[in-house]
Amino acid sequence: MNNRSNRLVAYGCLALSMSLVGSYVALSKPLAMIFPVLLLAWLRFGIGGVAMLRWLRKPASEPTLSRQTKGLIFLESFLGNFLFTICMIFGVSMTTAVSAGVIMSAIPAVVALMSRVFLREAISHRVWGAVACGALGIGLLSLAKGDMAVGDEGTLLASAARDKAWLGNLLIFGAVLCEGAYAVIGKKLTAVMSPKRISAVINLWGFALTTPFGIYAALRFDFSGVPVSMWLLLLFYALAASVWTVWLWMTGLKSVPASRAGVFTVMLPVSAAVVGIAALGETLGVMQLIAFALALAGLLLATLPPKKARPGVVAEGRA
Repeated sequence: MNNRSNRLVAYGCLALSMSLVGSYVALSKPLAMIFPVLLLAWLRFGIGGVAMLRWLRKPASEPTLSRQTKGLIFLESFLGNFLFTICMIFGVSMTTAVSAGVIMSAIPAVVALMSRVFLREAISHRVWGAVACGALGIGLLSLAKGDMAVGDEGTLLASAARDKAWLGNLLIFGAVLCEGAYAVIGKKLTAVMSPKRISAVINLWGFALTTPFGIYAALRFDFSGVPVSMWLLLLFYALAASVWTVWLWMTGLKSVPASRAGVFTVMLPVSAAVVGIAALGETLGVMQLIAFALALAGLLLATLPPKKARPGVVAEGRA
């Protein structure tokens, strides 16, 4: 009973983490319209670092980190923090939050594939089907003429921005690959470090990586022109992205296999699309709706529990 309760708590942490990620993916769009992308990333890591100063201290129970573990920590931050943030913010600034949500529906399949390659976990036929659905959904997006985000003046974005939608979608897919690596590497790190310390250390690396670009952008940016509402949104974005989501994810990942944890990334595209529609005034075009349906079908294939094997029959996905 105790193990079951711990598992349910872990599932709740994973689901809440990905819901928050989806929310800030969508809400980063208005922030990216005000702050230069690299300045926004630097401010995010800086605010997160201040909030997690006490988490940096090495506990007495933590073993001495090997060179391999230190390398994994750097990769976790470089891929899951630095590159994910850059790809996500640049990408969502060029496309819609709804399109970003559809593309990010491929995350569970990507996590499953990476778990197979790096953690030697088996992949069932249904996961391969999920990969195909995700690829088809992403392909449909390239044909979609979906609604662009509405600006402050109530006008559509310029045609030049529309022409960059394909690049934005490609960058969002890059963020998907980064998120997959983040899930797999994180599973290895939770075996030797606490969730709080992992969160603080990889955030510190993210801050170090963005500092040269952030300072350069800050010296040329007029901070006085930023409204209070954007500063409050930036505070939420920084705490959600650097503190809450990472800690929640690592806490859940400590008790759940990486391939199973990847299932909960379903909450990311759903929450991103919901926030895009509810808060940013975006709508679903017909092609985007079909693509989203395909993506959800892929998620269903990837997340359904495997059938129990009959006596004498090998379970699907097992050698």
